[in-house]
Amino acid sequence: MSNLQQLDKTYVANTYARFPVEIVHGKGSLVYDENGKRYIDMGSGIGVTCFGIADEAWQKAVTEQLSRVQHMSNLYYTEPCAKLAELLCLRTGYKKVFFSNSGAEANECAIKVARKYIADTKGEEYHTIITLENSFHGRTITTLAATGQDVFHKSFQPLTPGFVHAPANDLEAIKTLCGEHKVAAVMIECVQGEGGVNALDPGYVKALADFAEENGILLICDEVQTGNGRTGKLYGYMHYGITPDIVSTAKGLGAGLPLGATLLSDKVQYALGYGDHGSTFGGNPVCCAGALSVLSRMDEPFLAQVEEKSRYVFEALKDAPGIKSVSGLGLMIGIETEAPAKEILFACMERGVLPLTAKTKLRLLPALNIPMDVLKEAIEIIKTVCKEKAQC
Repeated sequence: MSNLQQLDKTYVANTYARFPVEIVHGKGSLVYDENGKRYIDMGSGIGVTCFGIADEAWQKAVTEQLSRVQHMSNLYYTEPCAKLAELLCLRTGYKKVFFSNSGAEANECAIKVARKYIADTKGEEYHTIITLENSFHGRTITTLAATGQDVFHKSFQPLTPGFVHAPANDLEAIKTLCGEHKVAAVMIECVQGEGGVNALDPGYVKALADFAEENGILLICDEVQTGNGRTGKLYGYMHYGITPDIVSTAKGLGAGLPLGATLLSDKVQYALGYGDHGSTFGGNPVCCAGALSVLSRMDEPFLAQVEEKSRYVFEALKDAPGIKSVSGLGLMIGIETEAPAKEILFACMERGVLPLTAKTKLRLLPALNIPMDVLKEAIEIIKTVCKEKAQC
C-alpha cells in the first residue's frame, strides 16, 4: 500500500471501496497513474467529464471566471448563472431553472416543486410520489426514499415518507398505486443507470406521460446521468417524444465541477416563491462558466457523433464471445457478461482500461468526445477480456 493510500484510509471516511490506482494526470480520455501507466478512461468520473480530462475550452472558461469572481451569494446577480439558465431554457423549451450542487440536490428541488405545486392546486393530501423499482435518485434521506432499491435503505430508517415504487414498464402498476394513494408526481429515469443501465420501453414512457397529463399528475424526469448529451440527445427524454413537467440534471453539466439544475416547465415555473428554496453555492459563477462552455458545444453535429460511437459499440459487442447482452442508450452502456462483472473490471484495469459496474453488468460511460481510435482500442480489450474470462 502506497503512502497516499494509507493516508486516505487513515483520514477519509470509510465509504468508498477504492481501486488500488492513483490517477495523477491525464488528457482527454487517457489518464496516468503514479507509475506512469496509461489507462483509457471509460467511466468519465461516472458520467461527469463529458469532454474528457483537462478540456482546454472548459479550463479557459473556468480560469477566466476565477480571475473575475469565484463566488457571490444568490443575493446578487452574476452573468454566468443567468446566461446558463437562458441557454438551458432555449435548448429545451423550459421556462425557469433552479441551480444546485449535485444530482441529489436537483432531485430534492424537483420533489419540492412537485409537492408545492400540487398542494397549491389540488391540496396538501396529494403528496405521494411514485418512482420505479431499480431506480436511483440520490443519497440524501429524501432521495434515498425515492430510490427504488431496498439495498440503499438499510440502516437509514426512517426515510422521508410519501414515496411508493412500481415495476418499470408496468403502467397498470402505476394506475393501481394512483388508486391507493393521493399522488402528486411520477419520477422516472429514461435509462436506469445504477439499476443496470436499462432503457425504459418507449411505448410505456409515452403512455405514462399521457396518463399523468390526463390525471393531473406531474411527470419528473431524473436526467442526472442521462442528461447533457450522454444518450445522443441533449436530454434522454427527447428520445421518447414527451415533455416532462420537471427535469433534474447534474453530472456532465458541470464537467468536473459540482453543479445541478432543475428545469421547470410553464406549468410549474412559479411553484416556488421567495424563500421556498435556496442554495449557498447553487449557480456558482465558476461552475456555471464551465457549464456554458460544455452546453454551447453540444450542438447537433456533436450529438450525432455520440450516436455514431454508440452504434459502433453496440455492433462491436453484440454476440461477442463472453457477452450475453448489451443495454443502454448513446454512450451509457451496460454489458451483461458471462463471467462476473467485477472480474472483468479488474482484468480490464490490468490491461489499461477503466470501466465501471452497475449491479451485475459492466458499465461504460466514456467521454462523449472520446476519439474513435481510442474507443476501438478500449472495446477490443474489453471483448478480449470477456472472451478469456468466459473460457476459464
